Amino acid sequence: MRVKCVICDKIETIDDESVIAKRLRNRPIHTYMCKECHDRISEKTLARIDSGNFKLYRTRVDEDNW
Repeated sequence: MRVKCVICDKIETIDDESVIAKRLRNRPIHTYMCKECHDRISEKTLARIDSGNFKLYRTRVDEDNW
């Protein structure tokens, strides 16, 4: 299966039977990102977390004491 990275527009070939290929076929909202772009984003995110300027806003889970 031929796929295109959403960030750098590089075209790659992945195995048709892989989990990623199945996810892309069955759910069009899922996008493909090449390994280089994924690694670059991971490194920059970890650097931002280490700098202390990174705030992760998650929804607060209220416990139901019913």
